[in-house]
Amino acid sequence: MTNHFVVLVLGCLAACGGAAEAAETLDKTPRTAVVSAFEPEWTELQSMLVGREEHVAEGVTFLTGTIEKQPVVLFLSGMSMVNAAMTTQMALDRFTIRKIVFSGIAGGVNPQLRVGDVAVPDEWSEHLEAVFARETQGDYKLPPFAEKPAEHFGMIFPQPVELAHAGQKPEKRHSFPVDAQLLGIARTVAHSVVLKDCTSEHKCLPHKPQIVVGGHGVSGTVFVDNAKYREYVFKTFAANVLDQESAAVAQVAYINKTPFIAFRSLSDLAGGGTGDNELVTFFQLAADNSALFVREFLKALPPP
Repeated sequence: MTNHFVVLVLGCLAACGGAAEAAETLDKTPRTAVVSAFEPEWTELQSMLVGREEHVAEGVTFLTGTIEKQPVVLFLSGMSMVNAAMTTQMALDRFTIRKIVFSGIAGGVNPQLRVGDVAVPDEWSEHLEAVFARETQGDYKLPPFAEKPAEHFGMIFPQPVELAHAGQKPEKRHSFPVDAQLLGIARTVAHSVVLKDCTSEHKCLPHKPQIVVGGHGVSGTVFVDNAKYREYVFKTFAANVLDQESAAVAQVAYINKTPFIAFRSLSDLAGGGTGDNELVTFFQLAADNSALFVREFLKALPPP
């Protein structure tokens, strides 16, 4: 009986190939991936798309075409880190991706930035890659393997991300870089872009939004609307903005050696405002400002 079972298992493995099949290639044209987290963020981007074609894989819709004569593939990452990493890798496996651009909204962390501003960080960290430390006698005790950072938020002690490399020790990274060439193009384009300051319902900001290229961005699996945590993130990471996806996409891009950049427009102040969270009022204006900058950025890219 045992030998018969082994034969059946080996036969099944042989028939099934014993390994997952490679993902189906949906399009071979070299393209820039333009990613957004949720529906309102890519409304404006879809209106820019010329020669639209739709592809569906594992329930995810990918739209190919051109924006400003640049071949692109648009898709929604889904909200939060795991969704963003999963869908970005799906795109890399199924399309010929030369660059990755993330366009969306974020919470403002730097007190110098205001709702409607667009931030283009030069690196991204994961603020919830952390150890939740044990509390003992009014203090916190870290396990022996953990790093002790200069700053922590109560029991939350941020840690580097560990990346596996076959035959080597894991690589520890505190941040993932944005591509220097793409950042330079964004810095050049920033001088000529005029951002929106009013919504379609004529609710206007009391200031003219600005574009800030450089600085730090952070991401994590939580929507932050807490003034004390916002202050901690600014102090610990010197962050301009905080979102739920960009650092995950930056990590996937890093592993796949694919140039990456993210444009994040402030829809709210992550708990730093004086009244209720500003997201409901200004999320579409912020999303439109990010998409507007993406369009000008794509126009400035070298011809494909």
